[in-house]
Amino acid sequence: MSQPSTYHHGDLRAACLRAARELLEEDGSAGLSLRAVARRAGVSATAPYRHYADRDALVSAVAAEGYRELALHLAAAHSAPSTPSTPSTPEDLAAVAVVYVRFALDHPALFRVMFAEPCDPAGEERVAATAALTEYVRGIVRDVFPGADEAGALPTGVWALVHGLAFLHLDGALDSSTPEVVAGQVRAAVHALCLRR
Repeated sequence: MSQPSTYHHGDLRAACLRAARELLEEDGSAGLSLRAVARRAGVSATAPYRHYADRDALVSAVAAEGYRELALHLAAAHSAPSTPSTPSTPEDLAAVAVVYVRFALDHPALFRVMFAEPCDPAGEERVAATAALTEYVRGIVRDVFPGADEAGALPTGVWALVHGLAFLHLDGALDSSTPEVVAGQVRAAVHALCLRR
């Protein structure tokens, strides 16, 4: 039996990631396997193993891609193309929080893979991407709340609040009927936290 004509990819790794993302969009993580990715990418069943030792390694690579995309969305929430800025007010923080929750709602399967799916904890790409996101959150908290212990409880509390809001919306516990409703709920929660400071 001959191999599929599309077996030779210029970038097999990118083709596998693209196939994995498509499968996630269609069936969630339940349908995500190296064999399914190979079928979708049009390569042999063993080809993905050149880049991914197992499913966890593939999931980690997908999660890392998601973290990078989320970081880009968050950065865009507080910078105009001509004048990049750093969030420095509670309203800036609320705007970033809205984008975080919106990303979860726009990419539910990817978001769940990023935060609820077992991944390779030692995967360099994923570790670097999560470290960058953690530092981003700490930086925002440091700028919005000068003098806050950036390695302490406040950055964790802010992230936990926003992350919890994302999952509450994803799971249907909060009204997600319109983007405006979601934004209003997220802004109100962030402002309530800021008033306690």
